[in-house]
Amino acid sequence: MKKVFKKTMIAIISSVIILSMAGCSNETEQKEPVAVAALNGPTGMGMVKLIEDSEEGKTDLDYDFTLTGSPDNLNGKIISGEVDIAAVPTNLAMTLHNRTEGQIQLAAVNTLGVLYVLENGNSINAIEDLKGKTVNVSGRGSMPDFLFQYLLSKNNLQINDDVTVDFNLEHADLAAAVAEEDIDIALLPQPHVTTAMMRNENAKIALDITEEWEKVSDGRELIMGVIIVQREFAENNKELLDNFLDEYKQSIEFANQNVDETAELIEKYEILPNAQIAKNAIPYSNIVYRDASEAKESLQEIYEVLYSFEPRSVGGKIADEEFYYER
Repeated sequence: MKKVFKKTMIAIISSVIILSMAGCSNETEQKEPVAVAALNGPTGMGMVKLIEDSEEGKTDLDYDFTLTGSPDNLNGKIISGEVDIAAVPTNLAMTLHNRTEGQIQLAAVNTLGVLYVLENGNSINAIEDLKGKTVNVSGRGSMPDFLFQYLLSKNNLQINDDVTVDFNLEHADLAAAVAEEDIDIALLPQPHVTTAMMRNENAKIALDITEEWEKVSDGRELIMGVIIVQREFAENNKELLDNFLDEYKQSIEFANQNVDETAELIEKYEILPNAQIAKNAIPYSNIVYRDASEAKESLQEIYEVLYSFEPRSVGGKIADEEFYYER
């Protein structure tokens, strides 16, 4: 009887230990893929190595990536909660935070300035040289428009009075017009800068908007692309999120150190039209990694500038400290 009791107790204890261990492992085990999305273009370029490694089973986490050229399509997936993490333009991050009543947080910075003034000619060496000239800009009321107006005002130049701004052409058409030498001066983002210069050897970068921003903002960075995360996902999966950020940082480091291979991957995943454009654009696309807390001051300044021109450009208000994810 004692032997039976002893065996029974051993069996019970063993079962408890096994269940206990299973419970512990379930706490850290990833139950389903992390849904990650990005727009085609600079904000998605630093992600390609992570996408490739994920497909080859080389990542710590299991991912489900979505790449799209449609901001509206991506916005819907973020707002519905279908996407856990996304790479988006800086102003869109704040807009989505406000539209979802705080359900979106900013987790990291992935892209600094990608704006440049292109010129067919050789007359512009400083912002002051734009006085009396017409600059073609894509997207009235967009982030590039407001940033450009802000830089002009900080250099004592005013729209219409000192500089004429033409908004008639969108990015692709404007790049084509520069390439065909139909216009002399244009404000364009990457990779459109690169495509225009590849087609027209006379087109040159006259002004780097990132450098001009730093001159008037006490050296703060011009941040144009960020990583956002669903607040609920961040709160319930902090270890997974931090793991993603580590793997994403490694992907960005790879992109900057291995331009040729990254360019091939960018073409493979259709983030840009071809590898040659990607190869030429990467050095000018300012792909970086910054934790949100590290970039907070630079981000706040940008949001304040955008809000001063048009509150709706950031969703109607500037968020508080809870907008920024803390690792």
